[in-house]
Order: sequence, then C-alpha cells, then structure tokens
Amino acid sequence: MNNRPYFILAGVLGLLLLVSQTLYIVKETEYAVTFRFRDIVGVETSAGLHAKIPFVESVQRFEKRVMTHDYPKEQFLTSEGKILNVDFYVKWRISDVSQYFRATGGIDETGMSRLAEIVKNGLKGTIAKRTIQQVVAAERAEFLSDVLAFAGDSVKDLGVTLIDVRVKRIDLPDDVSESVYSRMRSDFARQAAQLRAEGEEEAIKIRAEAERQRTELLAEATRDAEKTRGEGDALAAHAYASVHQKNPEFYAFHRSLQAYRESLGRDSDLIVLAPDGEFFKYLKSPGGGH
Repeated sequence: MNNRPYFILAGVLGLLLLVSQTLYIVKETEYAVTFRFRDIVGVETSAGLHAKIPFVESVQRFEKRVMTHDYPKEQFLTSEGKILNVDFYVKWRISDVSQYFRATGGIDETGMSRLAEIVKNGLKGTIAKRTIQQVVAAERAEFLSDVLAFAGDSVKDLGVTLIDVRVKRIDLPDDVSESVYSRMRSDFARQAAQLRAEGEEEAIKIRAEAERQRTELLAEATRDAEKTRGEGDALAAHAYASVHQKNPEFYAFHRSLQAYRESLGRDSDLIVLAPDGEFFKYLKSPGGGH
C-alpha cells in the first residue's frame, strides 16, 4: 500500500499550521500585542501582515477606536449639600496598550470598571464644587477639564485617554423630588392666585374708568343738547315775537294751524269744544272773521 499521499497531505497540513502560527494580520482598528510566555515582547500599531515565533509567541488584539460606555445612575453631593442622581457615559480609547494590559490583565471589563471608578471620583470632585444650577448649566469643555483635573493621573496609569464625559440625566432622589415638586406646585398656585387677583383688580379699574367716561359723555351730550334746544327755542321765540309785531293776524293764524295739526286727525283723541268757540274760527272763515 502506497502511503505517500498521506505523507504529502500531512506535510501540507503541518506547513499550513506552521504558517498560521507564524503570520498574523493586524487591522486598521486594532493594536496587536505579542507575548512570549505572557511577557510583552512587541506591540504592532500598523495594519498589515506580521510574523511571530510559532508556538512560542502569541498575539492579543485590542481596540484602537474610541469606545463609549454607559454607566448606571450614581449619587453625588453638590456644594449645597444636595444629593444628585447622575447618569453619565464616557468616551475613551487605549493610548498605551502595554500599560493598559499591565493595569487590566488584558480584560476590557476590568478596564471599564476601573475607568468608571476614576471618572466617578472626578465627577465627585467636580460636582462638589458646584451648585445644582451650575452643574446643569456647566459648559462641556469646562466640565470635562475639571473631571480630567481630578482623574488625569489615574487615567494615565490605566493606559487610556479620556475623550469625553457626558452627563445624560440629572435627577434628585425620589423623596427630595416629591418635596421639590410639591413646593413648585404651591409656588405656581400662589402665582396663579396673585395673577388672577391682579387681573380682577385691573378689570375693576377698567370698568370703573369706562363707566366714568360714559357718564361724562352722556352729561356732555345732554348739556350740549339742552344748550342747542335752548338756543333753538330762543330763536323760535324771537321769530314768533317778530312776526307777532309785524302781523298779529298772521301770527294768530299760524298758531291756530299748529294747534289744528297737533289736535285733529288722531283716531284715539276726543275733543269737546263749543261750536262757536274761538278754536275753529279759521275753519269757519278763511279770513278769520265772523
């Protein structure tokens, strides 16, 4: 039996195994650390194909890109002595992969846990210098600068660079929140009552002013009307007197016509007069004579 094909196949497989243990590829987004019996002997930061001693050296890859991690709600104390519940997240990347490995053992969960403690200490010191309003209104660059001032050396010891620390949400504890909301509701109710009272007072003033102006306008109109009526009556009396002086008979005739116009021709009126009275003298004779 010919075993040559088996030897060839075994040789090819052995060669492939040797190549796979010798060559490795590094991506653009990775660091590659070469170990010899768990001691770091090299760090590859450039992408491409690289070689190592087979079966003696091993390679572990680490993320080169910026990483983001959310952290659960933590309590911090402000300069006013108020407790705040703060949700935050951190952007960071590995800057010294050898130091990072020595600090974390190459375990990312350990690195994120240690970074969280460092950032919490930085936040604690930063928030402790500010009031609640100052924490909410703080500029991002200033806030990050203060966090780095507290956490800078510890971050360097971890072998990472802190890119950003962002506060996602700030809450008061539940019991404090309820008391704050209750006080806010009371304040709003007080302000609403005050505004309603001020509005009612203003409405009364406006109505009083409008009524005063109405009374004044009516009084002025009545005064002007009486004045005009008086002037008209005076003119009429003067005209009547002038006519009476010039032609007493025509004046008497005119006055009789006015009396006829106002007295006769109304269905509901009843006039009782003597037939020979003076009232009808101009109806009996156009000249008014007997």
